[in-house]
Amino acid sequence: QVQLVESGGGLVQAGDSLRLSCVVSGGVFRYGAMGWFRQAPGKEREFVAGVTWSGRITDYADSVKGRFIISRDNSKSTVYLQMNSLKPEDTALYYCASTPGGNSRRHYSYDHWGQGTQVTVSS
Repeated sequence: QVQLVESGGGLVQAGDSLRLSCVVSGGVFRYGAMGWFRQAPGKEREFVAGVTWSGRITDYADSVKGRFIISRDNSKSTVYLQMNSLKPEDTALYYCASTPGGNSRRHYSYDHWGQGTQVTVSS
């Protein structure tokens, strides 16, 4: 079965940087976009960033635009989320997800999800 495993989360101070990684394994390779979502307690899951298979086209939520960078290395079956200038409101469980299609901000476009990695930003 296909599995996605996130890593890199942790406890940091506001203004710090963190890089999340998501490794895809256990299945046949397919062309498709990858995305990052996050969910904080009491809030709905929200789209954070997406990247096409080629890594050339990216999409970001307004709340993270200019601070976060999504990228991927297909030779390593890994997608990354570089998080800079972190704010307390970035605190959430971050999920990596894959879709057979192109970039999408809708969670139902994604058919495989990771377990999530916790990011906590203190003020």
